Amino acid sequence: MVKKVILGILGAVIAIVIVLCVVIAMQPSEFTVTRSATFNASPDALFAEVNDFHKWPEWSPWEKLDPNLQRTYSGSNAGKGASYSWKGNDDVGEGAMTIADSRPSDAIKVDLEFIKPFAMKSEQNFTFKPDGDKTTMTWTMNGKHNFFTKAFGLVMNMDKLVGGDFEKGLANLKPIVEAPAPLPIVN
Repeated sequence: MVKKVILGILGAVIAIVIVLCVVIAMQPSEFTVTRSATFNASPDALFAEVNDFHKWPEWSPWEKLDPNLQRTYSGSNAGKGASYSWKGNDDVGEGAMTIADSRPSDAIKVDLEFIKPFAMKSEQNFTFKPDGDKTTMTWTMNGKHNFFTKAFGLVMNMDKLVGGDFEKGLANLKPIVEAPAPLPIVN
């Protein structure tokens, strides 16, 4: 009798695991997170902030999560070929970014690779659309889910996980690009 109960429980557990694996496997293979904001600034001003990783600590939503964040810059100073890698606490993890394409005041494509807390590659795109004396900047991240991130997506999707950070980053960028230009010094 005990043997039948144990076999029944084991069978039920195996069935649940199989169903869960099927549900996970059926989750979308790709994800997209997009946020936009309109700035009282030129496309040139926004482009200059995003195109240079050295400027990201001023506005990136992740830079201030670890006061001991280790940063490494390589490649070009800015634009295509510029690279930035980081290693930090559990809030920021470890990863690297490289600007793969840079079209002045129009668009920037960044290849992004997370190493920790989990390995994942994605692409970030920034576009700058002028509208009179304003510019709408759109920040998009596209990537592919592996089995682990599909499973994680059952309880937390990428839009909820990253979308709020994109909103913070755009809000942090506003005062930087909308600040009035300093007056020239007259002697």
